[in-house]
Amino acid sequence: MTARGTPESNQPGRMDKDQLWLICPICKNANPSGTLHCKFCWGPSLYAVEPISTAELEAFKESYRAKQKKLGLLRNLIVYLGAPLLIFGGIVFWMYNFTDLILAPPAHMNSSSFPGESAMFRYNVERSGSTSVTAVNPTGVLQWSFKTNDSILTSPVVVNDTVYCGSNDYNMYAIDIATGQKKWQYTTGSWVESTPAVVNGIIYFGSNDGKFYALDAATGSKIWIFDTAHAIKTAPAVADGIVYFGCFDKCVYALDALTGAQIWKYQTGSYILSSPVVSGGVLYIGSNDNSCYAFNAGDGRFRLKLSYKEVSSSPAVNNNVVYFTSERYLVAMDGKARNWPLETGIRYWWGRFYFARILPPPPPITGGLWATRISFKNTTTTPVCDEDSIYTTGDSKVYRVDAATHKITWTFYTDGFMSAAPGLANGIVYAGSEDGKLYAIGAVDGNQLWNFQTGGKILAGPTYAKGVVYVAADDGVLYAIK
Repeated sequence: MTARGTPESNQPGRMDKDQLWLICPICKNANPSGTLHCKFCWGPSLYAVEPISTAELEAFKESYRAKQKKLGLLRNLIVYLGAPLLIFGGIVFWMYNFTDLILAPPAHMNSSSFPGESAMFRYNVERSGSTSVTAVNPTGVLQWSFKTNDSILTSPVVVNDTVYCGSNDYNMYAIDIATGQKKWQYTTGSWVESTPAVVNGIIYFGSNDGKFYALDAATGSKIWIFDTAHAIKTAPAVADGIVYFGCFDKCVYALDALTGAQIWKYQTGSYILSSPVVSGGVLYIGSNDNSCYAFNAGDGRFRLKLSYKEVSSSPAVNNNVVYFTSERYLVAMDGKARNWPLETGIRYWWGRFYFARILPPPPPITGGLWATRISFKNTTTTPVCDEDSIYTTGDSKVYRVDAATHKITWTFYTDGFMSAAPGLANGIVYAGSEDGKLYAIGAVDGNQLWNFQTGGKILAGPTYAKGVVYVAADDGVLYAIK
């Protein structure tokens, strides 16, 4: 029996050795010379095909059969070897992107400050705002004050014998810690609302002019500038030679701390007011897209997105639990959690099918541990935590929340709205209010120890160092209270 598409099947009897043939370029079947279109596949025109002799056709058939045999072997090889390789690749992809079995976050990376430095907003991952713990506690007496030319919306930073503070008069100031006299000032192109970080003799901060600055902390001279073209209001965090910050262009940036070269960046869904924190090699930061994010601090790989409400506060971390405020709630997030693949999109449709009674309820939101309501208005305050408690503010109140029970254990009332992060040192909570007062409150019982009246609203958190509390107000004055 002859095969379909060979010269033997095209004409009866023995092939004429003088017969010429046309090979279809699509199906590779032989057509007698003079055929206009392939009669096997009715595809292309054969007008431009060069005719071949019967001997050449036989040679073509042998070559074609050998080629098809090789292709068959290759297909089998792909099926029997390619499939396992594809499965293996999928497993590796899963392990790399959704587990810590391959390239886990560098556990040594942490943005808590070493002595003589201020590596992040509020000094450590717990956001205490305390540079050192001593036996001396302030009593509410003014030691000195320093006047700038506009309101101050940044927390002061104390490193060795200098306190650093930005102002809406476009300047970053360095002030002598003992006398309150100016050491130097550096003028930017707009308001400075970014609380600085000081590491290895370099001060880092952003400005509303869209630039991120690195200056010599001793002299105020420029080392490098990184331009984003959008306002930078967040405080930077420095860990293992990398400086991190959020920006109004919706991005989180990681730069080389010495050169300013970009290492990685990640774009969120909205502008960023939250200041980053690095703990155990993981960077946590909030975004006004109603989410708190977690990234591998070394390479920027995405780990977790916990969507709740607007997150303008800066996260605090204790024992792998991340705390932040979101609108009216204090939220606790699992710092080690990771989203499962395509979780956001799948959860959206899963919820729709659940409400249509087609699917069972979706699993709990990845990373969410608990949330406690703390206010009736939107709160953007950064919490501070210790081993068993979280301290935060909401409305005109200061709260202590038990970390184990998630219950409010005491409430302290002020006479103004609270938008500044509290501080914690030596068992005392320091909290500034828009009534212009700085309050010292016992951390255990919530009783007032003293208060100090400033000349304006307190919109940024206080800082404790060496027995003195430093706080700024929107009257443009920085106060040192002993």
